[in-house]
Amino acid sequence: MSNHYDYMPKPEGWVPPVPEETAAAAESPAADAASARTDSATGSAVQAEPASRDGDSGESNRDSSRDSSRDTIEYEDTTPAERVLTRMANILSWIFVPLMMPVYGILLIFNLSILSLTTTSTKVFFTLTVFGANFVLPMLMVILLKKMGLINDIGLNGRRERLVPYIITIVCLLGTGWFLYFKGAPLWVAMFFAGGALAAFINLIVNFRWKISAHAAGIAGIVAMLIQITKEGFPMPGMTLWIAASIIMAGLLGSARVWLGRHTLLQVLAGTAVGFLSVWSLSLL
Repeated sequence: MSNHYDYMPKPEGWVPPVPEETAAAAESPAADAASARTDSATGSAVQAEPASRDGDSGESNRDSSRDSSRDTIEYEDTTPAERVLTRMANILSWIFVPLMMPVYGILLIFNLSILSLTTTSTKVFFTLTVFGANFVLPMLMVILLKKMGLINDIGLNGRRERLVPYIITIVCLLGTGWFLYFKGAPLWVAMFFAGGALAAFINLIVNFRWKISAHAAGIAGIVAMLIQITKEGFPMPGMTLWIAASIIMAGLLGSARVWLGRHTLLQVLAGTAVGFLSVWSLSLL
């Protein structure tokens, strides 16, 4: 209710005072909490600048940030044990980044199959070729895309940021498979890279609607390749241990992606199925 002061003449330039209750509310920590609102459709809290477990900074582009917040599950580490697990999960995710899977694959092929009998110079040449075509070139393209502002995170954690990198990966994998086959590599070796390209293509299609795990797809392809070596690659002794180790590592990597909030369990399982079946099916040709 107004009082007689409201009707008194005011000097020129007079500004009405801010009520004490309003000023106190603006300075209150509760004002910060107001930035979190409840999504009426899902009932989940949506925050202005989400920060996932792996400590990535906020997105500079608001649309990409919203997209990334929908693709990740947000957590906060509260104990030293959780912080250690988060650090280990990050390390595991970067060691087994999808771009490195073709490199790990060719290294295993040259050491666990009949191709271990090739000369060292041949191994080095083809390993460097695979590394350059499937890691260095795509990584440079990702960095260029970031410089151009088309992506905000080289980790490609936002679903919308993965379209162009997926296309680059598919082209590089197909080119590598063709090059190796042209140079006399066994068909099953070329099919390992073709299977990787097929998995990336399926992931690309799924990615329009859902964020499937590329990490899980990549390491599952390695498992399929190791199994194929036991059938056609004249395996070295101890292949069973290598297959078991790769399956365990696939489980650890998938768990790391879920722990970091980058994927749900279903997204990891879907990626695993796509990666394994793509490489396995093409290796049967």
